[in-house]
Amino acid sequence: MGFAQKSAERFFGLIRQHEIQVLADVRQNNRSQLAGFTKGSDLLFFLPALYGCRYSHREDCAPSKEILDAYRKGILSWEEYESRYVGLLEQRRAVPRFFQEYGSLDRVLLLCSEPTAENCHRRVLAERIAVERPDIRIIHL
Repeated sequence: MGFAQKSAERFFGLIRQHEIQVLADVRQNNRSQLAGFTKGSDLLFFLPALYGCRYSHREDCAPSKEILDAYRKGILSWEEYESRYVGLLEQRRAVPRFFQEYGSLDRVLLLCSEPTAENCHRRVLAERIAVERPDIRIIHL
């Protein structure tokens, strides 16, 4: 789920509705003023207290600043960005680490800022996770 273009009511409502067990924050920067109600420190407090949901900031699953900046400036196409991001995930062993931490859970939410999943690294990450575990069902919120 991306938090952009969502009210706090909608954002937290989706977490409650889908009974999310852990929110894996895959943003590079979870402290920005632009994060609004989704600042990491706030989610760390609100999620367990209100929903029994754990919060985890997974920087190993975030794109590097260099790759992200190059894509945003139009230096990299989406295809180049995606390829470099996948390479970074492999270099960091992010997917195996993801399974080490969340492999026994049924409802893990990947959080970033993009409102839709089409050109977003959370979709790419979710698809890489599903390659390893074909029984996983991806739902974009």
